[in-house]
Amino acid sequence: MDIMTYTGIFMDPLDPKPDQIVIEDIAHALSMISRANGHFPEVHTVAQHCIECYNEAKARNLPQQLQLFCLLHDGAEAYLGDFIHPVKARMAGYKETEERLLAMIYEKFAGRVPSEEEEAMVKEIDKTLLYFEFLHYMGVGTGEPGQGLRSVPEFKEMPRQEVEKKFLEIYRRMSF
Repeated sequence: MDIMTYTGIFMDPLDPKPDQIVIEDIAHALSMISRANGHFPEVHTVAQHCIECYNEAKARNLPQQLQLFCLLHDGAEAYLGDFIHPVKARMAGYKETEERLLAMIYEKFAGRVPSEEEEAMVKEIDKTLLYFEFLHYMGVGTGEPGQGLRSVPEFKEMPRQEVEKKFLEIYRRMSF
């Protein structure tokens, strides 16, 4: 079964083709998807989270390639949706589908998939931001604070169009 993306592309999210994946669809969809399944007291989107991860990688003086991986790390959610971790972990076949789609996104927009070491850094930054997002919005961190934050995230509700535009600007500036 196909879905129709924001840019009008019909694609099967379980069997995507690289030419069906466009950065505008990723930026738009992620700017519309709320983190924490909408349980924060205000909207904080997946695109905002990805921008925060990018900013954290930049604040840690990590290579540009790793900063780009951080921006794109939730890109598959633009096509598959964002499931909360306790649900995602129990969905048979989801992890493999998400990994395959994310690898396609990394290849297309970052030139390659991250190495195991790079992927571990992206995950550490991702989990660190998750901790501090929950601490800010819910008063309790979830998981571990990792290495802590070196950036100063903007934990506030932002206009969706502004977030989408910022995501695309960062991508265009970062793409090589």
